[in-house]
Amino acid sequence: MTGFPVDDTAVLNALFTDSPQGLFVFDAERKVTRYNPAGRGVRGLPAGDVIGHVVDDFVPEFGAGQLRKLIEDALTTGEPLRGRLVRGRAPSDPRRTLAVEVSLFPLPGQNGDVPGLVGVVEDVTERQAAADRLAVLSTVHAAVGSTLEVRTTAEELVHALVPAFADAASVDLLEDGPAGSPRQSGPVPTDVPLRRTAFAPATVETSRKQGDSRPFPFPTPFTQALNDTQARLVQVSADDPWLSADRDGFRPLIAADVRSMIVAPLMARGTVLGLLTLYRNRTDLFEEADLDVARQAAGTASAHLDNARSYRREHTVASALQRRLQPGEIPRLSAVDTAHVYLPEGAGGAWFDVVPLSGTRVALVVGDVAGHGIEAAATMGQLRIALRTLALQDLEPDELLTHLDEVAAQLPTSDASGADPCVATCAIAVYDPVSRSCVLICAGHPAPAVVDPDGSPLAVDVAPGPPLGTGGGQVFTPTMLQLAPGSLLALCTGGLLTSGGEDEATARRNLVNVLATPTRPLQELCDTCVYRMAPSRADDAVLLLARTHALPPDRVADWTLPPDVSVVGTARRLVEQQLAAWRLDEAVYTTELIVSELVTNAIRYGKGPVRLRLIHDQERLLSEVTDANSVSPHLRHARMSDEGGRGLYIVMRLSSRWGVRHSRHDKTIWSEQLLGGASPGPDPLAVLDTFDLADTAEL
Repeated sequence: MTGFPVDDTAVLNALFTDSPQGLFVFDAERKVTRYNPAGRGVRGLPAGDVIGHVVDDFVPEFGAGQLRKLIEDALTTGEPLRGRLVRGRAPSDPRRTLAVEVSLFPLPGQNGDVPGLVGVVEDVTERQAAADRLAVLSTVHAAVGSTLEVRTTAEELVHALVPAFADAASVDLLEDGPAGSPRQSGPVPTDVPLRRTAFAPATVETSRKQGDSRPFPFPTPFTQALNDTQARLVQVSADDPWLSADRDGFRPLIAADVRSMIVAPLMARGTVLGLLTLYRNRTDLFEEADLDVARQAAGTASAHLDNARSYRREHTVASALQRRLQPGEIPRLSAVDTAHVYLPEGAGGAWFDVVPLSGTRVALVVGDVAGHGIEAAATMGQLRIALRTLALQDLEPDELLTHLDEVAAQLPTSDASGADPCVATCAIAVYDPVSRSCVLICAGHPAPAVVDPDGSPLAVDVAPGPPLGTGGGQVFTPTMLQLAPGSLLALCTGGLLTSGGEDEATARRNLVNVLATPTRPLQELCDTCVYRMAPSRADDAVLLLARTHALPPDRVADWTLPPDVSVVGTARRLVEQQLAAWRLDEAVYTTELIVSELVTNAIRYGKGPVRLRLIHDQERLLSEVTDANSVSPHLRHARMSDEGGRGLYIVMRLSSRWGVRHSRHDKTIWSEQLLGGASPGPDPLAVLDTFDLADTAEL
C-alpha cells in the first residue's frame, strides 16, 4: 500500500488560508511574520496592518494588554500556554466584543533559544456568553434572598446583575394593599404608582430617586409589561415614539446613552409585584438569550420578594395584635410608681402587666412566649389573660404559676415537631405597701433586679423555676424580701439581656449600673437602659420598672376580735371612730353595714379570732375581715321565706369590688369602696329597702 506524498508547504498554506481559527507566527521581537487573514477578528484587515507589527499595533484595545503579556511570558519561559481566555473589541468590528481562547507554542531554536511562537486563537464568544449567562443566574441564586426584608432583597438583585449582566438595573415595586393585604391578581392599571426600591449603580443619574412612588408614563414598555405581564427587549434610540410620553423624565436615559433595555415583570402566584428593568449602554446590546436570563432572574427574585412581603404582612399583623393585647394605660397605684419600655421588634410574644390586687398590693409581671409571629402573639394574649384572671383570684404566687403552667401545657407549642415543649417564661413580683414585703417568683425567666433607695444592688437569690408548659407538676419556689420605700424593681425579657453579644450576667450588671441612680425619673431610666443595652431588633424587648412606696401607718387600722357575736357591735364602733379620725364621716354608715356582715359571717362560719383591718388608700376605703377557716363563702340569692343568707349580697351591692383572699393558714374577705368623687356606690338605704331588716345581721 502506497501513500500520497504530502507537501508541507501546501499544508501550511491550507491552514493559514482556510482555517476558521486565527493562526499567527511571531518572531523573537514579538512581531507577526505570518497569519490567517480568514481568522475571526482580523478578517478584512489589510495585511500591511498586521505583518511586521506587534499585537498592540493592530488590536490596541483587545484584552487591555493581556495578549502582549501572554506572548512575553511564552517567549521568556519557553513553555507553551493553552486555552487562556481573553476578551476585547474585535479589530475588524469595534462594535462587537469577542471572547477568544489563546494558545501559544514556542518554536524550538538550534541553541535552546526561542526564535518565535505559533499562536492559535479560537473564537469562543457564543460559548462564553452562554457560560456568562449561567454565571449571572448562579450569582442571583446565591446572593438574592439572604433576608426577609423587601428592600434588601431588591438591592441584592440589582447588585447581582450589575455590572456583570447590565450596566444599570432598577427594581420598582407596587405598594401593598390596605392594611398590608396582598394585591389582587391580573393586569395592573396604568395609574397605579410603583415605588423605586433599588437602583444600581448609585452614580447614574435617574429621574426616579430612591423611595419615589408614582405611576410610569403611559404608553411605555413599563406600562405594557405591567398590562400583559410579559418581559420585553427594547432597543433604544432617541427618536423612539414611547419616549415622548415623558421627554423630561426619560432625558437621563438618553443622556446615559442607553442603547437597549429589558423590562421584566416581577410576579409571584399570578400577582404582579413590580418591575425589574435592565439597561445597557455598552456596544453589546441585549439579545433574545439575555431576555431569558432576565426572566429567570426576575422569577427567582419574585419568590424571595413574595416571601419577604408575606413575612412583613405577618409581622405587621402580629405586631398589631401584640400591641393590642398589651395592657392599656397603667393605673395610678399607691403601692408603686411604674414605667415601661415595650419594643415588639421581632413580633414575638413578649408581654408585661401591672395587676392591682386586694389590700393595695400589686403584681408586676413580665413574660415571653416561645416563637414569633401571629401564633406567638395569640398565645401571649391567652397567657396574659389567664394570668390576670388567676391573679385577681388572690392566689399565692406559687399556686398562681402552678395553674398557669397547667393552662400553658394545653396550648400549642411554636415548634410543630414537639421537640421543645416550652410555651413561655414568666417572672412575677407581688408587692404589699402595708407590710413592705415583696414576693419574687420565676418560671424559666430572668429574675427581677432589685436596687435599694441608695442605688446599691440587692443580692436576691430567686429560684429560676421551670418554664411554663413543660407539664409534670412542676414546683415554683417563691422568694420573699422586705423593701425599703423608694426601692427599684426591674423586670425584663431576655431580649434586653442578650443583645450586643454579651452574656446574660454581664448584661445584667450593665442594667443594674444604669439603675444605680434610682431617684431619676422612671421613664428616663427606661430610656437610658435601652440606650445602654441596645437590644437587638430581631427579638422583642420589655423592661418594667417599679419604684416602691410604703403606706403610712396612720392609713391602716388593725384589730383582733374574739369569735363572739357580741363583738359585732364593737366592730361597728371601731369603724365609726376610725373613719371619724380619717374624716370620712360620709362613709360610716355603709362601712358599718359591710363590716357587720363580714364579722358576723366570720364568727358564724369561721374559726379562731377574727381580724378586722381598715385601709384608707387615696380615693378608696378597704375593709378586710380574716378568720382561720379556709372555706370560701358562697354568694346566693335568699328566698323571701329565708331568715338569712343575704349578708354577702349586701356586701356585693355596697362595694365597688369585693373578694376572698387565701393564705397558707386563713382566708380574708375584703370589700372596696370608692370615696368622694370617685363614683360612689349605691345608697345603702336603697339597698336595705329590698330586704327585711330582721334578715340582716345584728342591725
